[in-house]
Amino acid sequence: MVTGALTKDYGAVLALDSLTVSIAPGITGLVGANGAGKSTLIKILLGLVPPTSGRAEVLGHDIATEGPSIRAAVGYLPEHDCLPPDVSASDFAVHMAMMSGLPRVAARERAADVLRHVGLAEERYRPMGGYSTGMKQKAKLAQALVHDPRLVFLDEPTNGLDPAARDEMLGLIQRIGHDFGISIVVTSHLLGELERVSDQVVVLDGGRLLRASRTDEFLDATGALLVEVLGDDAQARMSAALTRAGVTVTARGGLLSVDTAVARRGETDGPDVHDLIRDAASDLGLGLVRLQTDHRRIEDVFADAQGAR
Repeated sequence: MVTGALTKDYGAVLALDSLTVSIAPGITGLVGANGAGKSTLIKILLGLVPPTSGRAEVLGHDIATEGPSIRAAVGYLPEHDCLPPDVSASDFAVHMAMMSGLPRVAARERAADVLRHVGLAEERYRPMGGYSTGMKQKAKLAQALVHDPRLVFLDEPTNGLDPAARDEMLGLIQRIGHDFGISIVVTSHLLGELERVSDQVVVLDGGRLLRASRTDEFLDATGALLVEVLGDDAQARMSAALTRAGVTVTARGGLLSVDTAVARRGETDGPDVHDLIRDAASDLGLGLVRLQTDHRRIEDVFADAQGAR
């Protein structure tokens, strides 16, 4: 997918502001706070909402002239609840498959297959009005996949889910993208939750592009170590001891972020920071629970961009 200076101006709100981005095949996380322009972008790419200006292509199709061709080749999980409450997931998936052109027999086979993949095999004949939020999201995912699309847009698929259901949904997304080979664009306002499943990440803020790159480039090592210690007033005592040794330490939740560049105070050589951490924990009688390389998070990129304004 490619967009060029894509703009959507609603008058009171500028939803997209000259957005230019190229999205490669694979799993793409489209992240940003609520109101960043994620849902508007998806609706424009589906040909459902016309842009004010600019252009875009999806799977080689122009959004301005080939909306039906785009919608035939992609699946879409909308953010808001759109399921008919008195219809079963099976009947709904069959109907959506037939709407996409599958014959009835093939539609039933395909519906049974995708409902099994998303974990609704035993509940597929129940009316969807009695489903939990997690089950409704699975039903929406099934209808997005039932016609075997080349690409799916998933708009806030984890919205309203508890932690266990969110993890399950993220696992499904990863399996669909990596095992089934279907490209995915998945949106979230929770900036950190897509790190584990996305091949690339696009970060939006106020309709503008903050950054787009491979996920592993977001998560480069920071030149710091994350340290977790246990004991009485452990974090403060460990921080004070390392600071006295010439190490820069900052609190990060229940952890300490320790800069690996030790201040040498004029010395040409000195102890390794790993040794300093080990020795400080031993001298203070603290339990050293964790010592690992610190990586940047998507939240860090967003915070950096906000701070630079």
